[in-house]
Amino acid sequence: MKSKSYSENIIKVFKKDGFILSEPDVLLDSNYIIQRSGENFRKLMLTFEDDTGKNICLRPDLTVASCIKYLKDNPKANSKIFYSGQAYRRSNNLKDKVVNDQLGIEILGSKNKSSDDLKILKTIASSIKKIKIKNTSIKVSDVSLFQKLIESLKIPERWKMRLKRHFWRPQYFEDLLRRLETNSDVDPLAVELDKKRFTEMKNLEQSNEIANRKVSEILSRFDRKIKDPRSFAENKKIVKILRDFLKINCPINQLDKTLKSFVKKNKLRNSVFKDLSTIKNLSKINSKTIFSTNFGRDIEYYTGIVFEIYNSSKKEIARGGRYDGLLKSLGSKKNISAVGAAINLNNL
Repeated sequence: MKSKSYSENIIKVFKKDGFILSEPDVLLDSNYIIQRSGENFRKLMLTFEDDTGKNICLRPDLTVASCIKYLKDNPKANSKIFYSGQAYRRSNNLKDKVVNDQLGIEILGSKNKSSDDLKILKTIASSIKKIKIKNTSIKVSDVSLFQKLIESLKIPERWKMRLKRHFWRPQYFEDLLRRLETNSDVDPLAVELDKKRFTEMKNLEQSNEIANRKVSEILSRFDRKIKDPRSFAENKKIVKILRDFLKINCPINQLDKTLKSFVKKNKLRNSVFKDLSTIKNLSKINSKTIFSTNFGRDIEYYTGIVFEIYNSSKKEIARGGRYDGLLKSLGSKKNISAVGAAINLNNL
């Protein structure tokens, strides 16, 4: 069988590059995944109840399953693993397969982020080359660039949190931009009342308590709140900057120049996108790789690079990225460096 031959050759590359076989569980606690990794997985999962009434699901994602196994086995280790197995996902599209055969690799707990990102993409690209899939193309993004841009903008903290939280929901995100653009969530009368109350409280004894909170604490929060820029004109500029950023689409070897032009045009700090070492490393794989800031917004746990590789028919045959926050959301006491990718055997 061709798929068996593909698997054997891909695994040879994985082993040659130092990855060791790991076999994550097929059955997972569905409530555990939803509580720790967000509601996005709920719509994907195939669930049932066991004899005790516990909600169980077939693993919807081998990366999540691998991370759970890693935390059970040795969360302090630096692990380079590969897996071969199936992920089970529900879909509203009748053309999508419920069972997805995957071969993937993960680097967990390493501190060499830039070189690890390159290693993952290089190993996956070498595997695809090994099985003689030709005329492939690569698309890359780095979701951390969006986070850095948001932090650099002079907008209310609540808006920064909203935009970062809902970056993964493009349709709702666009709705948020329209609200920010028109100031539709701000009541001018409430703002003036805030300012008046702030002035009054400054004359109170700072150590006094109101509703079990010190006046000084309340003033500190008020101070941040009323200093938030609420100018209609400024908000329109902010939204334009964000929309322009999400339109960036260029060959990866032109990204540095493109971002510098974007920063200059919008009068941003030169240091906003100061570290592009990972992306520059990825350009070593294929200088024709396309970088798109609006790409990779469908899986919420990514925190850095995200990439997909396509065949000549533009069908996705592999995808991956960095997800440094996932292990903490699954139970680790702190963020653990993690990056990985999987080849979809069904699309080869």
